[in-house]
Amino acid sequence: MSEVPLKTLGELIRSREPGCGLPGGAFVRQDVFETDVDIFFHKHWILVGVTADIPEPGDVSVVDIGKASVILVRDDSENIRAYRNVCRHRGARLKEAGKSTVGMLVCPYHQWTYDLDGSLRHTKHMGKHFDPTCRSLLPVHIKVVGTHVFVCLADEPPADIAKLATTMAPRFAPYDLQNTRIAYEAEIIEDGNWKLVMENNRECYHCEAGHPELTVSFLPEDFGFSTDEMNEESLRALDEYHKRNAASQDGWEKEGLLCSPVEELSGDVATHFRTQRLVIAGCGESQTMDTRVACQKLLGNSSRRDLGDTHMWTHNSWTHVMSDHAMISYIIPLTPEKTLVRTKWLVHADAVEGVDYDINKLTEVWVATNAQDARLVAVNHRGAQDPGYIPGPYSQFTETYVDQFVDWYTARLKAHGL
Repeated sequence: MSEVPLKTLGELIRSREPGCGLPGGAFVRQDVFETDVDIFFHKHWILVGVTADIPEPGDVSVVDIGKASVILVRDDSENIRAYRNVCRHRGARLKEAGKSTVGMLVCPYHQWTYDLDGSLRHTKHMGKHFDPTCRSLLPVHIKVVGTHVFVCLADEPPADIAKLATTMAPRFAPYDLQNTRIAYEAEIIEDGNWKLVMENNRECYHCEAGHPELTVSFLPEDFGFSTDEMNEESLRALDEYHKRNAASQDGWEKEGLLCSPVEELSGDVATHFRTQRLVIAGCGESQTMDTRVACQKLLGNSSRRDLGDTHMWTHNSWTHVMSDHAMISYIIPLTPEKTLVRTKWLVHADAVEGVDYDINKLTEVWVATNAQDARLVAVNHRGAQDPGYIPGPYSQFTETYVDQFVDWYTARLKAHGL
């Protein structure tokens, strides 16, 4: 018996039924993975760090993205720059992934030396006719929004990053996020495809059973709901939920704080993002186990603690900003079946650990949540490879954003000719 021919990537993606998940091959095939990295992590804007990663001139942060590598550096004028991590001589990596502090960028191979503005300053044995001005480091497109550092490796980056920037700048402004420091950071390598990591993040269908710590600070109605399945008590609770949201939003908007959702999620947009200010449950202050602030020194200049949760999604990140701290996570695909999730907790630059905040209280909700998500993604990934897997329908009440993410993913592949 002859083998069934392997579907092309386009055929595989087009075989997805509307409203259902992707076929299992989309999560493990090497050709799909390489295409994903090329399109979604090299040709789209991606989050690769925060300004607090490189707080002082000479500070460097290097992020590897597939076969590419990017150097983020703060120059002597305190501007944040991004370069390809490739020496202009014979291509050696200038720096290994991670953070460091330098005076200049020196290639470890032949010691070609670059200033922080990317210009080539020193070489040996190249002769009098060698022109160093033609061998500056290759710049990478960069956009800083609040504290978020976005880069795009394409020659012509998507112009609609401007919509994200103009939307988020006034929402982040009250928190003065560039006047922060990293209180804690963590990495998890999840045993699942990057798309499953993002799908998991886009729904809270699993939250009630899967995230006991996170649900303390969320109103249950924010997870999504079907009124068809609600009794009278649940409908009354839903009515109270709407009233509480309206009252909180009215109070915030009177202080000039933006609240309403903005969604750029459809397939015809390149820069995929969503934002909204959500009410926090309980005491309403922060995503902590007692829903009170974890850091007594608040972000920005506000003295108000109940500012809710300003969140932002992109196709490789999620952010939650409260009055006292921000939690920012972003992902980098490593292989078809492994994804790096990097998380940073930011506090006011002058906040002192043990005085203004306790590190365990600050981090315990999302440390637990990220570990739980890693286990759920691994379970999902393994099951999606079973020969018996047939993608089922998404819930129209709790998984609409998953459906939109997959619709956007498939539309972007088509936009790139697949």
